Amino acid sequence: MTADEIKSAIFRVLGDIAPEADFGALKPDDDLRETLDLDSMDFLNFAIGLHEAVAVDIPEADYPKLATLARAIAYVAAKTAVTTG
Repeated sequence: MTADEIKSAIFRVLGDIAPEADFGALKPDDDLRETLDLDSMDFLNFAIGLHEAVAVDIPEADYPKLATLARAIAYVAAKTAVTTG
């Protein structure tokens, strides 16, 4: 997957959880929970939805690695590089 494909998948998943979110204003290093006002259940749903969208296992211990847009993209990119190549 490319970074743009991963970013699109992240926005699709987040759009289901926080449909009122302005993703255009989201900076790569903004904390997703804080910026999008996600509670712990929302963030859990984000991790599950991302797993389903990109077919990457995301153990609970790795949830902090999804804290920002940039970190989430890097995490998925690293996992897909390992699983596909």
